[in-house]
Amino acid sequence: MATVAELLQPVEADLDALLADLRSLIGAGHPILQAAAEHLFAAGGKRLRPGIVLLLSRAVAPDGELGPRHRRLAEITEMIHTASLVHDDVVDEAATRRGVDTVHSRFNHRVAVLAGDFLFAQASWHLANLDDLEVVKLLSRVIMDLADGEVKQGLFRYDTGQSFETYLEKSYCKTASLIANSARAAGVLTGLPGAQLDDLYRFGRQLGLAFQVVDDILDFTGSDQQLGKPAASDLASGYLTAPALYALQERPALAGLIEREFCEEGDLEQALELVRGCEAIPRTRALAEGFAQEAAQSLEWLVPSEPRSALRALPDFVLSRLY
Repeated sequence: MATVAELLQPVEADLDALLADLRSLIGAGHPILQAAAEHLFAAGGKRLRPGIVLLLSRAVAPDGELGPRHRRLAEITEMIHTASLVHDDVVDEAATRRGVDTVHSRFNHRVAVLAGDFLFAQASWHLANLDDLEVVKLLSRVIMDLADGEVKQGLFRYDTGQSFETYLEKSYCKTASLIANSARAAGVLTGLPGAQLDDLYRFGRQLGLAFQVVDDILDFTGSDQQLGKPAASDLASGYLTAPALYALQERPALAGLIEREFCEEGDLEQALELVRGCEAIPRTRALAEGFAQEAAQSLEWLVPSEPRSALRALPDFVLSRLY
């Protein structure tokens, strides 16, 4: 199966340019914020989100070329994503991210909160300068959704009565909204008709949901190494994802363990065995496969090109993380 780097190969040079640009955009006169941002961009994430924006922009461009506004959109996408990671790490009190110290553990909480705010503010400024109200609306919505997703996640901790809808909504807000709305925005900047914009949005939404659901499965099946954090950390923190919600339907005993917040010796281990020992994980896998399939179908109308092939391979790539 292809790696992320191989899939993003058609826009590899674009992504290198994007990183160089981000450094200069962010370096404006705030030494400590610059250090915080530099540190993040150097941490070598997969650049999947801006990569998707660049691939889509090239795939829908009449000449396959990238204009400056599409490049800037990809940069804004990465800024928003990075800002949300800085804040997530503060909220989750995570010590590392991708094996690198988080901003708040390297500097302090105050700097991390401000660095996240600074990145969101810069993203908004560059967004406004694209001079396209529709695109501003789409990406401002993302910033709202990210905060909404974090709040929802906190509100429903250890809540065994939450609906599956709530879980999907939270997953949309936290992961899929950015991919869906930036995908649509790429089409808006190209001047595509409404039906195709809807398809781009749907591609991003279903791909983002597949991505999140796969992450949720890996929390139960992955090793600490593979995850870059302790396995079952979501469950331990009281975040109930699809495997736990499906398991609650099959194993009512799980509810008691979650409601008492795994306070007794062996509670968490027992909960993990209940989830792993029923149909919850296969059912969740089927859910992810459904989302991935819908994402692939959304782009059938694109004319054949290297970027299109990469985009069509993405849903399978997301699922391949399970095997």
